[in-house]
Amino acid sequence: MIKLVPTSICNFNKHLDTIDDSNPTNPLTLNFHDGTTATADAVIGTDGIKSRVRAWMVGEHDPRARPTYTHKYAYRGLIPIPKATSALGADNAQNAKLHMGQDGHVLTFPVNHGSTMNVVAFKTNSAAWPSEDKLTLPTTKEAALHDFQDFGPTVTHIINLLEPNLDCWAIFDLGDHPMQFYNKGRVCLLGDAGHATTPHHGSGAGFCIEDAAVMCELLDDARVRGKGTQGLEAAFQAFSNSRIERANWLVQSSRRTGDLYEWRAEGVGRDVEKIEQECRERDERIWNAQISDMIEEGKRALGNALEGGKD
Repeated sequence: MIKLVPTSICNFNKHLDTIDDSNPTNPLTLNFHDGTTATADAVIGTDGIKSRVRAWMVGEHDPRARPTYTHKYAYRGLIPIPKATSALGADNAQNAKLHMGQDGHVLTFPVNHGSTMNVVAFKTNSAAWPSEDKLTLPTTKEAALHDFQDFGPTVTHIINLLEPNLDCWAIFDLGDHPMQFYNKGRVCLLGDAGHATTPHHGSGAGFCIEDAAVMCELLDDARVRGKGTQGLEAAFQAFSNSRIERANWLVQSSRRTGDLYEWRAEGVGRDVEKIEQECRERDERIWNAQISDMIEEGKRALGNALEGGKD
């Protein structure tokens, strides 16, 4: 995708240190780790779960500056579909499946145009993640077999088909210390930078697309384009006000969904009918929402922001 972006409008390999917003009438200055700087009328931080823009916005020592370990991690691996089909049967190998169990669940689905089965095996425990700076660590198939030793034969067969050496991914999010706002002056957070979520809803990227659609429409609004700095700040305020409830809900709902899959959810436990009902209700809140409605909500919030309101 990088090759499709004109070189005149992009710079890569930059690590943000700070943003200077001391003069409200001047462009913002971005200070990078390599000693270089850049200026901009506004900054939209789309720099992910480890967002430097978020850390600048709330302060380096604020608990919101860094993501939180959810005490879930995932083994990841790939299996050729013919090999999986031979061992597991066509249904288990060629269709998306979720294998539930106590304190763990295994998700499989075809990738590479149906030629490969992707395996993501989630496990929950109370131990701390063993690395302070890496979210992915090398591990082995034997470790996965040990973690899922109490699961049924299908899960055991799936893990046995994996390569001896695997990757283990820590599952972090912003659930323990959610943002109460996504904007500060002419700086705004978008996507994972503002609401990084666990993958259990499979909707983190989708919500980033929602964010982008709302942000584009707000910045293109004539009320913003005609008002300079005031318009930019109002657009970012409107974005934050209109997106924060839904986006922060996703973070918490995804955590709950992961626990539903692992029979850990309070009030539900191993009751499959209750698991199905709650998962459906949560999923439909994601699926049935309309981006056109989100844009309209953002534009109403923009009107309020331009009038000096907060909502």
